Amino acid sequence: MAKELRFGFGDNWKHYLDSIGRHNLDAAQTSIANRYGPDGLAGKRFLDAGSGSGVFSRAAALMGANVVSFDFDAASVACTRALQRQLPGYPWEVSQGSLLDEAFMTSLGTFDVVYCWGVAHHIGEMWRALENLARRATGDIIISIYNDQGKPSKRWLAVKRAYNRHRWLRPLLIACAWCRLWGVKFIIDTLHGSPLKRWRTNNSDTRGMSARHDLIDWVGGYPFEVAKPEQIFNFFLARGFELTDMTTQAGGIGCNEFAFRRRPEGDA
Repeated sequence: MAKELRFGFGDNWKHYLDSIGRHNLDAAQTSIANRYGPDGLAGKRFLDAGSGSGVFSRAAALMGANVVSFDFDAASVACTRALQRQLPGYPWEVSQGSLLDEAFMTSLGTFDVVYCWGVAHHIGEMWRALENLARRATGDIIISIYNDQGKPSKRWLAVKRAYNRHRWLRPLLIACAWCRLWGVKFIIDTLHGSPLKRWRTNNSDTRGMSARHDLIDWVGGYPFEVAKPEQIFNFFLARGFELTDMTTQAGGIGCNEFAFRRRPEGDA
């Protein structure tokens, strides 16, 4: 897949790390603490599958987890290692690898928490990637997967292919996507006297992400696969997991978010 059509996620993450502040890092840590509590990861094995910038691996390490991070993209691995170097002495391993490499995934062992946020749908074989994730989890799986909107999702797929095939088109596609995704919000905020209020706060994002980098990630993010919430639910149910939390896009654009926990042996 390395030589096939693929978005440079790591380059976008590097620019993100160069531009963020302490509040972004704190927000990432708070988002995990809101799920597990300040000490809920202490001593647990935490897998960050597709670590990207590394900010959530960093958050888990600071919360006492034994962290293993990996990414397919070499630039993303470099980003994660840059943050790892800021925490010498913490139990945090970083490597390069693929969710589709079964031997690599097996070599990692098993984990109390498997975290794979916005990654599996960019691999090229999403269901195989999710299968390999499920095998690594003895406890929780925390994932987000693009919502299947039907025809709109197919149109976005065409946009993403065009972005990656034609460099000269990229500024136009980004501008059009900004108008589609942010235009109405900009007009409303302007009428209220704060033209870029929601852009600056990324719609009051609670994970420390950046609207600019999220937009580039969205337009360029290829490969691109989608799933309906019930497909994800049934997939993990059949593999011995129960749903503990879910937030959907109610048919709209973006990622559906899921938290699953492996059922104890013998439970139906």
